[in-house]
Amino acid sequence: MVEPHDEDKGLVLTEEQLRRRKARNVAIAVALFVLVVLFYLVTVFKMGGNVANRPL
Repeated sequence: MVEPHDEDKGLVLTEEQLRRRKARNVAIAVALFVLVVLFYLVTVFKMGGNVANRPL
């Protein structure tokens, strides 16, 4: 049972809630990583292959 406010320990979560929190955190981290890679690839492809041949 979850106790809303325990003066000594704060909020006490069950094992199931801790497991779900960890799974949610992993899912958020994976989603952020995928977005970073997607933005990087879109940027590289928009610049095209001739980016190295530009005049200095």
